[in-house]
Amino acid sequence: MREGQKNKLMFLPAMFVAGLMTFLFLTTGASFTRAQATRNLTPLQVEIERQQQRLSSSDEEDRRDALMRLAAIRRAEASRVALPALSDPSPIVRVMAAKAILALDPAESAAALLPLLNDKDEFVRREAAYALGQTHSRTATTALSERLLNDKEAGVRGAAAVALGKIADEAGVIALAGTLAPELSAPAKSKRKREDNDFVLRAAAEALGRIKSRAGTQALISAVSNEKLSSDVRREAARALGLIADPAAIPALKSVSTAADPFLSQLAYESLRKINRANP
Repeated sequence: MREGQKNKLMFLPAMFVAGLMTFLFLTTGASFTRAQATRNLTPLQVEIERQQQRLSSSDEEDRRDALMRLAAIRRAEASRVALPALSDPSPIVRVMAAKAILALDPAESAAALLPLLNDKDEFVRREAAYALGQTHSRTATTALSERLLNDKEAGVRGAAAVALGKIADEAGVIALAGTLAPELSAPAKSKRKREDNDFVLRAAAEALGRIKSRAGTQALISAVSNEKLSSDVRREAARALGLIADPAAIPALKSVSTAADPFLSQLAYESLRKINRANP
């Protein structure tokens, strides 16, 4: 074999080794850079980033699960990642997003949730109302009052009443009292249908008790005295009157303290005691 051919053959392995080393250096360097970047993140940040990536999945269940995990973190940075999912095409994902953003500042959470009260899906409107109650933000009072009075679905109206009670803004009393006793506030020729769903009426009575405004006393007196209403609604009205502790409720509570329903009579008796203690 000629000398030049031998040198050429010896040169080829050297080129291969050099190329291989360059490749390994580049790939190892890139891996090292990624690893270094990961090490600079806290475990919490890594988890949030992982769930954020899952929110781009085409699988609805994957997105819902990612939001559930973000909600469980209970940190504002996790909630902020969940915000875009409020407009997800899937109702169940939008609902999960409504729960996942609650670690944000209450005003920010409420502002993000309010558009969902007009969602076309009843399930989304209902869960958005419950979520707004958890924010305790008074910025939601007007919109929740509107849902309570006008939504076609009883589940949404009831959720709005519950939320108004949790927010405990006195501005919500008008809608709650109007729901419980429309004859006291609605014009004589009003076309608004009287509320006949027990869950909504009970929720309205309970909310008035939570708010503890005497502006709700007359509606609760009307409810506790109305024998056409269910026992559950009348009991809740009696309980609420005790929480408000307005002496104006004493005659109505005395009249039902001997009612045939033992639970109603007991609640009326307990509420009378609370009123007497609050007004010595």
